[in-house]
Amino acid sequence: MAIVVTMYFRYFLIIFLLLISSTAARAENYFLSVQPVLPPDQIVQNYQPLVKYLSNKTGHIFTVKSYRNFLTYWARMQKAEDMHFILDAAHFTDYRVKRKDYRVLAKFPDTVSFTVVTGEENFVFEMDELISKKIATMASPGMGAVRLNSMFPNPVRLPFYIEASNAVDAVNKVLEGYVDAAIIPSPLVGNYESLNTVTSTDPVPHMALSASPKVPAEVAQAVKQALLDASKTPAGKKMLEQMNIEYFEDADDKMYAGYADLLEGIFGY
Repeated sequence: MAIVVTMYFRYFLIIFLLLISSTAARAENYFLSVQPVLPPDQIVQNYQPLVKYLSNKTGHIFTVKSYRNFLTYWARMQKAEDMHFILDAAHFTDYRVKRKDYRVLAKFPDTVSFTVVTGEENFVFEMDELISKKIATMASPGMGAVRLNSMFPNPVRLPFYIEASNAVDAVNKVLEGYVDAAIIPSPLVGNYESLNTVTSTDPVPHMALSASPKVPAEVAQAVKQALLDASKTPAGKKMLEQMNIEYFEDADDKMYAGYADLLEGIFGY
């Protein structure tokens, strides 16, 4: 009898180990790339709760991938290497849908805009007052730079654009008096009490998460469902709270259609 029990135990142990091995073999590694509006280390820190949540929900391994600046980001986007999932602005999202066959899965709620700001002692009421003045902006083709260019259509009446590596760097340049103004994502303005608002751009759909065509459809769907269900589970609510957002909205390609036109004239478009 003892021999039979031992044989059954070994049998079930083997089956159990095979199941574990099979599950591990199916787990894939995926990068979640995020547009470089913040310093790379801050991007990794801010989105760590999201990749941890997606890893737990899907059984795959997700890692945040950050970039030094928008020039690097744009160059990598042309090749689309290791950019399995990307969370970024409307114009880039639409570009990848049209040119790289990405699929939009979900988005941050509501819309987002960019705001031109100055220091607390530098009151500017009209953008024309900034002609021939220094404005810090993240490199083109970031949304801030694209929007700023549209504010100065006359090529002989321009400010001096001072490149900032990210939005925090742009604000610091204002606070240190190195530039007269900066353009930054509007949600960041409230983080600084010593900034004056000059103007804000028209809002566009907030950042979207899109999936590469190289990602299997079932994995993309699992990620989409995990995001849409996040506000309904304790683990999801914890992730949302850590990221300071209420929920993820359902989204599709049509919602971002047309915004790639903002990239007209950009090298590589």
